[in-house]
Amino acid sequence: MGRQRKRVVTGDAPPHSRRDERPSAFNRKEKKKKTDIGKLFINISIGLCIFSLIWFFYAVYMRSSLSKRVVTLHPSPRVLDANSTAAKVSPERFWGSYRPQVYFGMKTRSPRSIVTGMMWMRQFSNSDMNLRHTCEQGDHLQGYGWLMHDGLTFGVQEIRDNDFTLTTEFVKRVGGDHGGDWTWRITAKQHSSAPQPPVISLMFYAAADTQGSLHTHMEERNRLASITGFSEELGNFKITFRKPVTGEQSNTKYASYNYLQTLSPGLEKLTDIVKLSLNRRFVYSPPSGEKRHYIGVDTYKPPHHQSQQKAADPRKESDFVVHQVTVQTPFQMEILFESGSFYNRPNQLVGSVMTQELERRKAEFNAKFERIFGLESKGFSQTQIKFAKAALSNMLGGMGYFYGESVVQSVYNEYPLLYPEGALFTAVPSRSFFPRGFLWDEGFHQLLLSKWDPQLTREAVGHWFDLMNIEGWIPREQILGDEARSKVPAEFIVQRNENANPPTLFLALQELVEQLPSKSSEAESKATLPFLRRLFPRLRTWFEWYNSTQTGPKPNSYRWRGRDKDTNLFLNPKTLTSGLDDYPRASHPSADERHVDLHCWMALSSGIMARIAQLLGEPHQDYKLLHDVLTDNDLLNELHWSEQLRAFSDYGNHTQNASLQREKVYVPPGQPRHQFPVARLVRSVRRAPKLQYVNALGYVSLFPFLLQILQPDSPKLEHIFRDMRDPSKLWTPFGLRSLSKTDPLYMERNTEHDPPYWRGPVWININYLAVRALYHYGNTEGPYQEKAADLYKDLRTNIMNNVYTQYAETGYIWEQYSDSTGRGQGSHPFTGWSSLTVLIMAEHY
Repeated sequence: MGRQRKRVVTGDAPPHSRRDERPSAFNRKEKKKKTDIGKLFINISIGLCIFSLIWFFYAVYMRSSLSKRVVTLHPSPRVLDANSTAAKVSPERFWGSYRPQVYFGMKTRSPRSIVTGMMWMRQFSNSDMNLRHTCEQGDHLQGYGWLMHDGLTFGVQEIRDNDFTLTTEFVKRVGGDHGGDWTWRITAKQHSSAPQPPVISLMFYAAADTQGSLHTHMEERNRLASITGFSEELGNFKITFRKPVTGEQSNTKYASYNYLQTLSPGLEKLTDIVKLSLNRRFVYSPPSGEKRHYIGVDTYKPPHHQSQQKAADPRKESDFVVHQVTVQTPFQMEILFESGSFYNRPNQLVGSVMTQELERRKAEFNAKFERIFGLESKGFSQTQIKFAKAALSNMLGGMGYFYGESVVQSVYNEYPLLYPEGALFTAVPSRSFFPRGFLWDEGFHQLLLSKWDPQLTREAVGHWFDLMNIEGWIPREQILGDEARSKVPAEFIVQRNENANPPTLFLALQELVEQLPSKSSEAESKATLPFLRRLFPRLRTWFEWYNSTQTGPKPNSYRWRGRDKDTNLFLNPKTLTSGLDDYPRASHPSADERHVDLHCWMALSSGIMARIAQLLGEPHQDYKLLHDVLTDNDLLNELHWSEQLRAFSDYGNHTQNASLQREKVYVPPGQPRHQFPVARLVRSVRRAPKLQYVNALGYVSLFPFLLQILQPDSPKLEHIFRDMRDPSKLWTPFGLRSLSKTDPLYMERNTEHDPPYWRGPVWININYLAVRALYHYGNTEGPYQEKAADLYKDLRTNIMNNVYTQYAETGYIWEQYSDSTGRGQGSHPFTGWSSLTVLIMAEHY
């Protein structure tokens, strides 16, 4: 074997080529090819990395940008000037009863107003504590509400407690640079059923809201005679507390006095501060009666829980002053507010001067009411007219001025955000239960208020549109500020920007437009046309938001977003965004749904958009074209007519074979039951859902008729009128019920904690739309004209009679009415859209 021998090669001899060697040119090409492919892969990789980075940063930027859009206000000029509510611009509306959540109080239309109010309690009663301040259904008052209120200069309210009645009156007088003066008069009378005249403590207060100062002025040791103060929007002012008397010209009554001067971190804390300052050490000793200890305000002692280290309230504390007067009924007393800049006042607005001014304002109110609504000329009784005046007055007296931030969220936000601070001047549905602004309620409110005061409607609508964000979304429930937030359950506070509400503000705008040619004075047209011109950019964006975010699966179809997603707990997942909450929709929410009520709202809105655009000289053809498409009765039939039900219906993934069943909870033998979860009511689906019409007959089925989308000769009207008249379906002696008695979900609970809401009871807003539509079809030539006229007469009578009867019996106008007994139920007083009864009485549609 040995080592391999070295091959010797002579210089002339060519080297022997190896078998595995290839030609050098081919080798170079191969190497170059490999290099090119490598470079290509490297370049592609680099490109992909760069693209990924660009895409990543773009996605981050877009998400950041999109997340900010929900809290970015609309860029167009505001509908209302920033100082439109200031004292110098609108002095007659500066002060008002703009605190609908309290029984009696006033504030200005400014963000950080000095607020005034009244609390009261009955002394020597069986109950230990009966302090009244904020409107609460749990107070069980026999009745309370404004009897007369013109929304501008005066108001008269009656509060019926258990054994006495308080009448609260106010009159304003404009003068100076800060809104002028006002006077309150409180009259207390015992009920005839009271065994002895009750002793009452009235507590009048003034509170600053982060700015302004209050100073007390005492006399007779412990009687607060007056408060002087200063704030940015009021300048210098004085509040004088006059002594109680038995009547306007009578002698002073014996009274015991207390006062409290402290600081408050927020307006929602005022009641608690007063409660925590009460003490029984004071003695009530009238000249001709026994001495008794009574409850009075003393020193405020904040709660201190050593075991619970609660974080201190970070808000700035503000002045809070309370003047307590304890006196036996009957009595009367006055509180006078005087502006420091009102130099040339003719006299003080007290005593006989106030009485004369009040009587003059009442006479003007009565004359204006008859001129607008004409109920006397229609033959209504004086008690019915008094009821109608109270219904209107409570809506006017329920106007509130709110300022603060909503809490909002979009799909691009991990956590809720604070909306920009804003103001809202709006009517509220219920002073006790819903003392804040609701978008779809407000459109109905302004149908009535626009008849009384178009300027008020322009200002309210302008405030709503000035809260619009850049997308065209307006939060549907306005919970502005800590005082408003304190009345709302946590789960309802966050507003989501994909969720709509019926665009009922178009109804109010339609009314303003229709008033233009009919007003004898040109003043209204001179105000309305510029208002519409400033409104239009936001109105256009609002309409486009609906038309792009609420579209359905088919062309020219629409679907409400925001349905409840937890199908396990709800018998039928709610659609709060539609305003009809638990009204039966498709049992299994999906993107395949088509909602007939939203289709009709869009048909109505597009027509009003076309009309306003044309009126302003703006392009209107697209709105007109869409209106023509959406009101095409053939398209409506194709999308929503159910031959099986012979009615208009929603469409979606639905089954009627569902019910609430008590879930089974397994408890091992020998184990105590209380250690295991409580068995809940959960939904049991016995047949799988499928895409089909949702055969629920009720308010939603009526929308093509309610919003007058159907042609007068549409044969579908015959079916609608038949169902409306049928007592086994929608007809009751009290109005149209919300869901047919034949429906499987009629008066069924939606969860074990959710009683039926829109599943049978009579609602006045939808009944108003029904009466309005019957009036239209009853006065329009067609084959169903006579039937519509007959239905109109009977339905109008039923609604008027029942709402009035319930008011006379209970002292309240109610949120809804039982379809079986007619009794008022739900929130009360509910002088939002239930006050539309006034328009039904006046036949103003």
